[in-house]
Amino acid sequence: MPFTFENHHNVVFGDCDPAGIVYYPNIYRWMDGTFQRFLQQYGGHAAVCEHLGAVGLGLMETHAKYRRPLKDGDALTIRMEITEWSAKSYRLIHRGYVGDDLAFEGTEVRALFEHRDGRMRAGEVSRLKTYLESRSEP
Repeated sequence: MPFTFENHHNVVFGDCDPAGIVYYPNIYRWMDGTFQRFLQQYGGHAAVCEHLGAVGLGLMETHAKYRRPLKDGDALTIRMEITEWSAKSYRLIHRGYVGDDLAFEGTEVRALFEHRDGRMRAGEVSRLKTYLESRSEP
């Protein structure tokens, strides 16, 4: 079962750098925000972590490619999909569009972090996948 989610953001002047284009760290902020909004349908980040006995659903790797400048006034749609599940991580793809124009593509590799043996470690993400599947509508 694919996990997908769509989020919207209207770009404003404060999102931009002095050249008038979106300051690139905002792309990463919007990707993370899209994932956090996805989790809200499951009770939110804290509720999911509490249910799973996890510290957090954190980042291990991020990457972005910028395809089109984003500017003040752009109506941005961010489409997120969880595309891969491995033993201790899962991969998300984010694509940002203005209309039909692809503005950016980004990936995140995330893990389910837990305290074990006195350290914070990546735990088995199959628990997360099972939890999300059990709470998803058919």
